[in-house]
Amino acid sequence: LECVYTRINEALGEIPDPREVSIGTAIYAIKPGDGSAREQAASCQKVLGGWANIAVEYATQRYRTNLINWGIIPFIYKEKPVFKNDDFIFIPGIKNAITNGASMVKAYVINSDVKPINLYIQEMTLDERKILVAGCLINFYRE
Repeated sequence: LECVYTRINEALGEIPDPREVSIGTAIYAIKPGDGSAREQAASCQKVLGGWANIAVEYATQRYRTNLINWGIIPFIYKEKPVFKNDDFIFIPGIKNAITNGASMVKAYVINSDVKPINLYIQEMTLDERKILVAGCLINFYRE
């Protein structure tokens, strides 16, 4: 991860505090969430360290809700992907963006260089935002 932090520093002029950075996996798909395994897909992704989905669109509102309930951020990205397997995507201030209901966040794809991208978040209810910040629906109810 040292090389990732170095690239972030080169691009942004600062190194984020590692104690304030979460590391998780993300998947990209054109239109995920269709079929009989929607709930299983979200829960399995979370078990494998999933923190985000990046999609052109979601097949169903139910799948998007399942992602949120498992604490997985459902991003929208309609451009041609500039990221590939094993790239890092750094999203500074994501917790505040979700808490404040931001519809767009600036992110950075980190591989041999750093490319800024915009990730979009469809409108969420206050409870959906709280669930994501809590980490999942179970944590939300625990609080």
